[in-house]
Amino acid sequence: MEKTITAEEAEKTEVGSLFGKLESSKTGLSTSEADRRLSRFGFNEISENKSSPLVRFLSYFWGPIPWMIEVAAILSLLVRHWVDFIIIVVLLIFNAVVGFWQEYQAGNAVEALKKKLALKSRVLRDETWREIDARELVPGDVIRIRLGDIVPADAKLFEGDYLSVDQSALTGESLPVTKEMGEIVYSGSAAKQGEMVGLVTATGSNTYFGKTAKLVASAKSVSHFQKAVLQIGDYLIYLSLGLVAILILVQLFRGTPMLELIQFALILTVASIPVAMPAVLSVTMAVGAVVLSKLQAIVSRLESIEEMAGMDILCSDKTGTLTQNELTLGESIVFKAKDAGDLILAAALASKAEDRDAIDLAVLAGLQDQEVLKPYQQLKFLPFDPVGKRTEASIKNRDGQTFKVTKGAPQVIIGLSQLDQEDKAKAEEVITNFASKGYRTLGVARAEKDGLWEFLGILPLYDPPREDSAETITQAKAHGIEVKMVTGDNLAIGREISAKLGLGKTIYAADRLLKTGDQGGGLAADAAEQMEKADGFAQVFPEHKYGIVKALQARGHIVGMTGDGVNDAPALKQADMGVAVSGATDAARAAADLVLTAPGLSVIINAVEEARRIFERMNSYAIYRITETIRIMIFVVLAMIAFNFYPITAIMIILLAFLNDVPIMTIAYDRTWLEPKPVRWNMHRVIAVSTVMGLTGVVGSFLMLYLAIDWLHLSIPEVQTYIFLKMAVAGHLTLFVSRSKNFFLKKPHPAPIMIWSAIGTKLLGTGLAAYGFGLITPISWRAIGLIWCYSITWAFLTDWAKVMVYRHFDMETRGHQAFLNRVKRFITPHPAHEVKDYFRTNPHG
Repeated sequence: MEKTITAEEAEKTEVGSLFGKLESSKTGLSTSEADRRLSRFGFNEISENKSSPLVRFLSYFWGPIPWMIEVAAILSLLVRHWVDFIIIVVLLIFNAVVGFWQEYQAGNAVEALKKKLALKSRVLRDETWREIDARELVPGDVIRIRLGDIVPADAKLFEGDYLSVDQSALTGESLPVTKEMGEIVYSGSAAKQGEMVGLVTATGSNTYFGKTAKLVASAKSVSHFQKAVLQIGDYLIYLSLGLVAILILVQLFRGTPMLELIQFALILTVASIPVAMPAVLSVTMAVGAVVLSKLQAIVSRLESIEEMAGMDILCSDKTGTLTQNELTLGESIVFKAKDAGDLILAAALASKAEDRDAIDLAVLAGLQDQEVLKPYQQLKFLPFDPVGKRTEASIKNRDGQTFKVTKGAPQVIIGLSQLDQEDKAKAEEVITNFASKGYRTLGVARAEKDGLWEFLGILPLYDPPREDSAETITQAKAHGIEVKMVTGDNLAIGREISAKLGLGKTIYAADRLLKTGDQGGGLAADAAEQMEKADGFAQVFPEHKYGIVKALQARGHIVGMTGDGVNDAPALKQADMGVAVSGATDAARAAADLVLTAPGLSVIINAVEEARRIFERMNSYAIYRITETIRIMIFVVLAMIAFNFYPITAIMIILLAFLNDVPIMTIAYDRTWLEPKPVRWNMHRVIAVSTVMGLTGVVGSFLMLYLAIDWLHLSIPEVQTYIFLKMAVAGHLTLFVSRSKNFFLKKPHPAPIMIWSAIGTKLLGTGLAAYGFGLITPISWRAIGLIWCYSITWAFLTDWAKVMVYRHFDMETRGHQAFLNRVKRFITPHPAHEVKDYFRTNPHG
């Protein structure tokens, strides 16, 4: 085969002719032929327009900040400051290398995560069904598409009854479209119901999706993380530009040479504006995302780490997350079946082993001898779907007789069957008894040629709680996360399992709280408050999950929701933290922020802990960066205005940027305090803490300047070196002070890489101050010793000021919470008019 088939051509061509054109058959391709076609047509993926590494590197020399550095370099040339020129050019190249390397690191981390989230596909190769990466599909492959799959390539359907697909991402149609034999399904659409086999007609950029990729482009909203970065950036830019403007005006009146002043102002501005902040924070998240992947939790977008750190409610699926998802059959209850073996056989005939469905596998495992299936042929199979809640199969026995079997939710199977009142009451009693013991139940029925369903009996299934679930739930509560169980089982099972897990027995039926027919959007009276107080929800359909998430979000919570099915996708997208559990469908994984590759709730809790550590690293970097800008900018500008000389030279500012950037790059690996409660960006607190620390540093720098001039009697060039070393040593100490809300000598201590990078750069700065190396004026070891002792002492004072600010905010928070608790206690027993009168006479509470 040497050419591809267009979507229009595949639509018009009969299936038989299409097999001929694609040189394939219903038994699929051989592995060798598939490999040959893969080399001919390429991988089944849409190629991205990636810039070359050289172009990406050169881009770091283009933009507002590089332009400012380049202008400063040109000005150095004009005034013939050759050393300044060389160092500024080195700074420019250094910034480009650091930025490129950080982007490269983050890019590699994201690419690695993407590979772990790669779609899989069931394909017929060498006449055997196997699972491969969807990117390895080629035209002519035979694939099986079932409920929950993302269609991996354009395919012509030729076997099966029907397939309902959601192709809204491609066509904008809001309702699923039913596809039958002979029709085309397009790559990128999601299978909502049914199961069919198709012939791959096009892959990669030749698919309908590939040719209309612009249709699926969507605008992304700005995350809390991006807003925080913009707020911090704006604050520092406005502060820096304002101070630089004041400096220029004052110095111009004093007759300072224009070129020299502009060069200094440009370098001071570049050093103060947080150019690298977005890159440093992105790398911090990317490195954290790699750590999360080792904990069996893969983030689909880096910004979701922040949402995970702030999550305070987790709505968790029962099956597979709170329970072991290892279903075993209990003692069967026979109605019309001959015996228990006959009942299990009928249920097994209504199952399909290759679909790897947990219930189907449990039923098949319940057969005493697998050989009993051999006399039967499955002619047609309708898989389980969340709406119909049953499977159905048409069977032909050895004698050529045909009949149908079905299994599914007992209430659904009872509704299909012709049961008298006595048998119906008995069946409901059996279901209730099993439910009270925590058992799920399956109804099984059979229909002969007349089409009337006969109720054969009930199969109990037990899925025991995971051994670690109760302990993990306790751990979650200690972390400030309230776990609410979500299950499709009835209330009795939900309450039994919830009690065993230590969640409590306040379990509500979802349909009682949420109005039906509104995708879970409509709420019954007082439903939101009941949801907030509930320990869990039973009899939940996928559409109810969406309503539960919205209701809890409306109450001000950051909500996590777990899911595994295609119909869970809306709830996973709506949740602040959508979690696709281990074994989830492709559609659920595509909609989720976090994809688990191992079962259990403990994976989520471990991920939350790591997310909070990542958040703390970002928070401490933001505080450090604002503090340094305030400390350097305000001191330099005020010192120049007060003393009419540069307290630090342009070269020294550039050297400071070098010395500070190295330890900063290690912050992504720092050990951090684990916050016991959910965390969110609190810009008021970040800026308040930074401002207090920065102003404390400014006072410390002026006292140092006083000692240099009036006590040590240093010359101006020596004073500049003196201030340079003070800025370098104190700057690194500020990094250690800012990384903790407590006193910085307390645990957790900084990571070794962070300590050694700081020590190395401090020693380099000290050596530079002692010997000059032709760049700066050297100073005595006596002055250097004073700087070190003074900076360390002042770091403890800055640390004390920081802790006082945090304690002030903590007291404010506790006072606010106490007030809310008083209001809540007052409101509960009092009618509305009394509450209004209370606040009218007590406006301050």
